[in-house]
Amino acid sequence: MNTRANQFIGVALFGLIGAFSNFANAAGEVGQITHLSGLLTTKRADGSTRVISVKSQVQEGDTLTTEQETYARIKFVDGSEVVLRPASQMQVQSFKFDQAKPEGDNVLLSMFKGGLRAVTGLIGKRSRDAVNYKTATATVGIRGTHFGMAIQSDGLHLDVTSGAISVTNNLNPSQPVTINSGQFGYIPTGSTAAPQIQTQGVKVTMPVSIAANVRAAAKDCVVQ
Repeated sequence: MNTRANQFIGVALFGLIGAFSNFANAAGEVGQITHLSGLLTTKRADGSTRVISVKSQVQEGDTLTTEQETYARIKFVDGSEVVLRPASQMQVQSFKFDQAKPEGDNVLLSMFKGGLRAVTGLIGKRSRDAVNYKTATATVGIRGTHFGMAIQSDGLHLDVTSGAISVTNNLNPSQPVTINSGQFGYIPTGSTAAPQIQTQGVKVTMPVSIAANVRAAAKDCVVQ
């Protein structure tokens, strides 16, 4: 992925921040699939599993799973966005947002495998401590951010395009580390050491085609 393509993705993501869609008012809905390049399934809080497509709703409690070669982009009701890489799994553990009640803001996205890129929305701008991304290795808090994470066999890799993130090793929560724009972070699997700041690392890139829906998946379908 060249620099120009990465810049295009960043601009495409940031350009949608602050644009609140009509789907934000749907009961129980916290987001919507806006772009998709393959098969995406969700396991709902009630245990049901569905194959979902572009314009499908995302609900609090959903566990989203992308198959091999699938990229999926989710736009949440506060204008934030997440792009999931192939073979990724993420749960929307909590997403509380009322535009008139910032005191109730609470977002927790749990990443079980794979990788993502994320861009901050209104919650992250007005209540930055209310937004967290959690993995088995570390917990990431945002600071007005465009960042990426990748879970690999050796550990958790992070990169920051703009803003900053606060990273805490789950095995040693007393030493949070701030990673700023242009820096990389790394937490080895099983280590109790504080997160490492690096000038080079694994950057989570996305194809330019994710900015346009080049191949739509099937309509919502309950998996039997």
